[in-house]
Amino acid sequence: MDPPKLPLPSFLQVEPVGQCNLRCQMCPIQFRRDGPPHGPPAFMDFDLFARLLDQFPQLERLQLQGLGEPMMHPRFFDMVVLATARGIRVSTNTNLTYLNARRAELCVTSGLDQLHASIDGATAATYERIRVRAQFSQVVGKLEGLVAARRRLGRDTPRLRLIVVAMRQNLHEFADLVRLAHRLSIERVFVQHLCHDFGESSLPAHYRPMREFIEAETLLHEDPERIQRHFEEAQAVARNLGVDLRLPRTRPRAHPPGTPGPQRCDWPWRGAYVSYQGLAMPCCMVATPDRITLGDLAADGAEAVWNGAEYQGFRAALASETPPEVCRSCAVYSGTF
Repeated sequence: MDPPKLPLPSFLQVEPVGQCNLRCQMCPIQFRRDGPPHGPPAFMDFDLFARLLDQFPQLERLQLQGLGEPMMHPRFFDMVVLATARGIRVSTNTNLTYLNARRAELCVTSGLDQLHASIDGATAATYERIRVRAQFSQVVGKLEGLVAARRRLGRDTPRLRLIVVAMRQNLHEFADLVRLAHRLSIERVFVQHLCHDFGESSLPAHYRPMREFIEAETLLHEDPERIQRHFEEAQAVARNLGVDLRLPRTRPRAHPPGTPGPQRCDWPWRGAYVSYQGLAMPCCMVATPDRITLGDLAADGAEAVWNGAEYQGFRAALASETPPEVCRSCAVYSGTF
């Protein structure tokens, strides 16, 4: 018997920009092969974006985020306006390097609901070691400009959240990152674990430096007493300043036999992730279609892909005691995200 068809999800994550190596080389490891010098600019076609929205009539939330910086897309704010005009709440993640006075104002006037600012260090030394070619003072200044634009225009959106990726090298700065958020009038700090260990046996060779980096920086191998000390310090500062601080688990959880698939990870049931080419992937934790692809929404359409054999097979495997290998290495599946 075929599994029952699922209604199309109300949450969609779209990758506007696939390249992370054009004018925005902030990661010390460049593994994406989209965009120059490997090919043409890896921007989602705006007409494809509009067609995708047409295929998800019940869409309530849209996250514009991928491995590339979303604001590199020349029509990023047109995407926001198109979606918000349909009553969709739009959010984005940004490293802030492309934010300027004009874009700060567009963040406010376009209808953008949430902006998640990625800042992984509270000092220039730590931040600039992690975010290559970025300048800490400039990034903080850009965020201050966005807060000022929101105040000047009399709006309370986009709501701001500070996103911090937890690593051995920035663990000692969590309390200061909470202080920074408070100074910038940001009410929530979301600290997340490194999302994936790139441990699947089918991993393409050019991702191996990422595996080595994560092995070196993951808190899973850190001294538990050091983690507890810095977590408790950050929590105390957050309580005193009234900042909503979210910290990750640092020890994996077990899934007892018979655990339903959506309780292991509900991504393939609740939301779709689409690359700039229109390819479907299980979630943003995989994020690159050369690791796994579940169908081509651009060619075959949302309904055919969402309830197609690839998606159905992936859900069935995720609900079993032998989940897809790419999931076994994932922080969401293990509960450490």
